[in-house]
Amino acid sequence: MKLHEYQAKALFRENGILCPPDKAVDTAEEALQVAEEMGMPVVIKAMVHSGGRGKAGGVKVLSDISEVKETAENILQLRIQDLPVRKVMIAPAVNIETEVYLSILLDRSTRSVIYVGCKDGGVEIEETAKTNPEKILKLQCSTDQLKNPDDARLTEFASNLFDGESQVQETVEMMKKLGALFLATDASMIEINPLITDNKGTVIALDAKMMLDDNALFRHPELAELRDMDSEDQDELDASEKGLAFIRLDGNVGCMVNGAGLAMATMDTIKHFGGNPANFLDVGGSSNPQKVVEAFKLILKDPNITAILINIFGGITRCDDIANGLLESLKILDVPVPIVIRLVGTNEEEGRALLVGTDLITAHTLEEGATKVAELGGKS
Repeated sequence: MKLHEYQAKALFRENGILCPPDKAVDTAEEALQVAEEMGMPVVIKAMVHSGGRGKAGGVKVLSDISEVKETAENILQLRIQDLPVRKVMIAPAVNIETEVYLSILLDRSTRSVIYVGCKDGGVEIEETAKTNPEKILKLQCSTDQLKNPDDARLTEFASNLFDGESQVQETVEMMKKLGALFLATDASMIEINPLITDNKGTVIALDAKMMLDDNALFRHPELAELRDMDSEDQDELDASEKGLAFIRLDGNVGCMVNGAGLAMATMDTIKHFGGNPANFLDVGGSSNPQKVVEAFKLILKDPNITAILINIFGGITRCDDIANGLLESLKILDVPVPIVIRLVGTNEEEGRALLVGTDLITAHTLEEGATKVAELGGKS
């Protein structure tokens, strides 16, 4: 679950993390009133769960009060990555002397939490990680180390972000508070980009992003209430209601798999053989042919799809039920792209027999299926 910037900053303030004041509003008239109260200059930001807000015209710095209302109206009419802007956040513009990147997140590869930092703040951290990976700083921490921080380790990390002693110590204290907030909210990621020093040398969180673990929201009903359904992918929400786990990606190879781990492995294998996955889609462990129909509907909503790989490892899920669902889908849906299917496990022979005589392309291994679908879909 993603939080909007103003929601994350409210949690920052509650936990003693310094950030500028702000207020989120949903009309241009309210934006003008807030700007008049704050004083110029101000920054107006679109509140939408999407990157690239600035490039899309969703972030504006204004020094003239007469421009506030029209600017807010324009931003509130935007759709950014097909998500509507329902609110804008107004905050005072801050004089920036230096800016860095700082985050804390789950690192599943090491089964730990890590702080990530970069002296080059205010830029796309993913691009920096690709082009200059040596600039990315990491500090691995256990839960106990978040609860009982080691000042020496944090100081060494912070000293690679800021040169001034006071800024290093302020950053260390902020990192402690971020760690406590991370644990208290069952977060999976907290990001500050940029973390700045102003013209007085004070370290300030100028931006804030937070992601919370959906599975832990039952422990935080007050945080669950912050969820903004308008800013979430409607297909992902619909999929959840139908018992499917679905996340849209930017590739062209549709994926339908049973089991989250197998789905991740399938996407990795497609990528390894030159394809580009268009989605994560786990149909789960039940033997329900209707789920296959719904899964196809989700995949085919993406106009970029050029091929589909179905990878089923039958345990609780029966391969013949998946095959029946696939055949039912092909009766009611126009599937204009090639489909590669791998059926292994419970009732695999029965499932394969049902598909004899169709245009489906079979594969006996995941590697074979990934190779075929990458070739059919056009390698990235």
